[in-house]
Amino acid sequence: MTSRPSPKNSAKKNVSIAAYRGAQFEISAAKLTQLPADEGLEVAFAGRSNAGKSSAINKICCQKSLARTSKTPGRTQLINFFTMDEKRRLVDLPGYGYAKVSEDIKRRWQQTMEQYLATRESLQGLILLMDVRHPLKDVDQQLLAWSWNVGMPTHVLLTKADKLKRGAAQNTLLKVRKEISENDHEGLTGVQLFSSLKGTGLNEVYAVLDGWFQLNQK
Repeated sequence: MTSRPSPKNSAKKNVSIAAYRGAQFEISAAKLTQLPADEGLEVAFAGRSNAGKSSAINKICCQKSLARTSKTPGRTQLINFFTMDEKRRLVDLPGYGYAKVSEDIKRRWQQTMEQYLATRESLQGLILLMDVRHPLKDVDQQLLAWSWNVGMPTHVLLTKADKLKRGAAQNTLLKVRKEISENDHEGLTGVQLFSSLKGTGLNEVYAVLDGWFQLNQK
């Protein structure tokens, strides 16, 4: 028989989810000089264009339109900050790998994002989103290699898990975990299935984010 969570643990989880539900848009930044003050705790969401970053943020925050979503890849061209409270933020980074813009603009986006990731002191971890049907593309592996090189905790969401049958999704999960474990010698990277549509893996994401954001700690 499955045991029920204790009232104490349930209360903690409710407090945690409430923190995400209270998230509000703060600012969009096109360059580093426009970023909010580098203080508190931040978690950034990165991934190829159309990997589902905005949808994931909306699902995590139990809101429908906190982060703008689009069927057109590459729409997110700015670094978007969402404030949870006076100490914590979620950050939606520009999607990479597709956007129908000039090469000059692509390079500028990439430079700005790389500088943010390399210099932001308040950054606690990176959520890296990959379409479960097309994981570990070259650009994904480059970002993973960077995170391992600098010691950045990273959690991979294999998004759109509802697009595959359960067995196929689990096989992809195991393959990605195996490939990452062969290169992530410090054990910095977690991997899970996720679906913004079905809510698959949502509790796993909360557990990771709660740790990075130091929620429910005395």
